[in-house]
Amino acid sequence: MATGETGFGDLFYDLVSVQYHSLKAGHDYGQYVRDAENAGKKEIADFFRQVMQEDSQRAATCHRYLKALSGTAEGGPATT
Repeated sequence: MATGETGFGDLFYDLVSVQYHSLKAGHDYGQYVRDAENAGKKEIADFFRQVMQEDSQRAATCHRYLKALSGTAEGGPATT
C-alpha cells in the first residue's frame, strides 16, 4: 500500500501488518496447544507453545519499532 493512500509510510504499514498477524496467530496457537494436549501429544503441544512465544516476541519487537517510528516521516502523521 503506497504512502499516498494511507498517509503512513510503507515501513510503518509493514510493521503493523507483521504485528497484527503475529498477534492473530498467537491467539490461534492457544487452540492448537489444547488440541495437542487433548490428543496426548506433549511434544507437539510444546512445539506450539514455542511458536506462540516466538510470535509474541515478534509482535513486541514490531511494537518497539512502531513506537520509534511514530511521528517520523517513515511513520506518517505525528500523533498528539
